[in-house]
Amino acid sequence: MAKVNIGITEKNRQAVAAALTQLLADEHVLYNKTRSYHWNVEGPSFMELHKLYEAQYNELAEVIDEIAERIRTIGHFAEGRLKELLKLATLDEPAVPTNFKDQIANLDADHEIVINKLRKLIGEFSDKYKDIGSSDFVTGLLKQHEKLAWMLRAYLG
Repeated sequence: MAKVNIGITEKNRQAVAAALTQLLADEHVLYNKTRSYHWNVEGPSFMELHKLYEAQYNELAEVIDEIAERIRTIGHFAEGRLKELLKLATLDEPAVPTNFKDQIANLDADHEIVINKLRKLIGEFSDKYKDIGSSDFVTGLLKQHEKLAWMLRAYLG
């Protein structure tokens, strides 16, 4: 790989890439869980929730791509092997509930975990690692996850 000279030390870029890779792992779990719920939802709001989950997993697929590209942008390789990503993930994959309220509560809880991680990373990337670009990037992800979580919570009333 060509030398990267973007005003951030290699040590700091490595730390940011590691944090982004862990985030990438959690995004994969959340994506797969949302997609699984899309397939397995049941109940009177089936079609509406089926479409909601589809919209959400499509957005998460874009998030996954953007995170991988950010890792590449700062000069590191993006992990794409599911086996390795699952080792890094902190989100849980419980048995698939078919009750939509359980699905929504589970997805909302995962988004909240990601949101809290992103809040921490915003300051860490900017202050500790001097990477304002990655700090701004995860700020955008924070906003996306907040909106996705709000949409889910709206179904719980």
